[in-house]
Amino acid sequence: RIYEERREGAPEHPRLFETDVEICWIGDSCKSPIERFWHGNSMQYILQKARHNEESDPVEESERDDVYGSELLPTESSGPAALSVTRAKQLISLYTMVQNPNMTHLKLGELVMLPPVWIRCDGSDPEHTYWLGAEPLKAGNKISGINLYMVTCDGPTADKTSFANLEELQMTHKMRHHSSHVMTKGFAQYELIRAAAIEDTIVESESSIYVDITWNTVDKILEMPPLISSATLNITLESGDPRSPVYQLYRELQFLLALAEGLKTGVTEWPEPLESESAVELVQEFLTDLKKLDGHCVSGNKKETEKIKCDTAAVASSIKSIFSERGDLDFAEQLWCKMRSVSSYQELVQCFTLVMKSLERGEIQPWIHQGSSSFLSNLIQQSYHGKMEAVSLSGITPIQMLLEVGLDKMKKDYVSFFIGQELATLTYLDYFISTSVDLQEQVHRVQKLHHMLEIMVSCTVLLQFKHENLFPLTQICMNYYKEHPLNEKHVFQLPIRPALVKKFYQNDHPEVWKVDISSGHGQKEVKTTWQLSTNPPVEHMASSSAGLFSDSMVDGSSEETMYFVTMAKCSQVHFT
Repeated sequence: RIYEERREGAPEHPRLFETDVEICWIGDSCKSPIERFWHGNSMQYILQKARHNEESDPVEESERDDVYGSELLPTESSGPAALSVTRAKQLISLYTMVQNPNMTHLKLGELVMLPPVWIRCDGSDPEHTYWLGAEPLKAGNKISGINLYMVTCDGPTADKTSFANLEELQMTHKMRHHSSHVMTKGFAQYELIRAAAIEDTIVESESSIYVDITWNTVDKILEMPPLISSATLNITLESGDPRSPVYQLYRELQFLLALAEGLKTGVTEWPEPLESESAVELVQEFLTDLKKLDGHCVSGNKKETEKIKCDTAAVASSIKSIFSERGDLDFAEQLWCKMRSVSSYQELVQCFTLVMKSLERGEIQPWIHQGSSSFLSNLIQQSYHGKMEAVSLSGITPIQMLLEVGLDKMKKDYVSFFIGQELATLTYLDYFISTSVDLQEQVHRVQKLHHMLEIMVSCTVLLQFKHENLFPLTQICMNYYKEHPLNEKHVFQLPIRPALVKKFYQNDHPEVWKVDISSGHGQKEVKTTWQLSTNPPVEHMASSSAGLFSDSMVDGSSEETMYFVTMAKCSQVHFT
């Protein structure tokens, strides 16, 4: 029924089978919880233990005996629940029977080839089984048999003498599947950056950079991947790490977002000021300095430049070369640098009042970039001719004026970086800096630019990436963000050569190491997987086992790493 409903486009949501089983449909758009051990059909059923709302009527629940029972109510649980291995085996048997064309006595009518099924198990059997799976085999349009899968797990343990021997694994596979020849394929995952302590505190971050390495022909358990392997860098980066050399730019972006939110909701949450001096004082000093120059604005600002030199002196030389404050700031951009310390609406109005009076009196004739489209820039251009339209600094007008100036300035900052580093052309950046969309969308696109900047800076500083690696990574990020909203949890993937990052993992332990042993071809291919992992390989394992393993080694010299040991086996049953 679920299969037929999905074919008709019904929404994806869990259904109840009998009283204890929840059936979830995993489609093309969903990540499979079993993907590490099985790469088959993208559509599948996941069966797990049903969790009923405590307030529901048990009598009423017992009457629900099919998938048309009411939808399962959400619960505040730590994760999916598993069924007993005995119950899972019963469900696998039922699934296998309805796929077997020889079961004519069941009077099932026309046989429908169902997507594969995977069942979460609680590991209560002697082998500690955590998944059971079944997948129909087909010959033409007919079902010819079924693949049965079993995933077991032990650990965590640091006792390497308990690990399997590769020759024994190969021999067991040959005996199970009557194979004379087997192939082996290796996989290793290393973490390249880890959470670091700052002043005895851990920075909470979702950021991670992993490298996944695959190679053919494995010679021994836990072997180091050869340099001829295929490797993919997996980058997930959360903006706003105080250790980042562009952290001040991130804070500037947060001020811009606060203005955008205030414009949208009418309520502005003013962030902590970026400067100790008040914005009004900074603006007054700035205007006084301009008047001393006969009202003409020069590019940049000496005090700002000195401050930046002081900031960058504290960071590594590699950081200095990848990002620095632009030296061509016009009047509006320099004004933004003073006013980004505004901490109240009243202060915002005071600052703009000072600027408007200086412009109206002709005390200043500031320089602005050609093509600047902000309202303030238009007023400045009008002031050149001694005639400015009256501006009411009330309501949302001051917020919108400052937001426009900040957008202009920050867009130029990002463009300066990507073009200066030869990572993109102005044409390629056009989507991100376009003024043809509304202000909120412009802000959203600037957020995307900042996220991409943080990724490039992190790869340059932490992994010492050069242009030849940063350029394709930039293209991958930009192509993604031209089609998708901001998503700091997205994993950006970059194919690389293992030699590029080997020095970061050669003395470290892998987070995951596995070997696939396979034989046969096409539908007759069978596979045995043996895997070590520092984290529980299945999300529904008892939480008590998580966290028992030691933290990562420091320079390869700390305690022995503790691993979960997982085995995935399959067997084929032919109906004809």
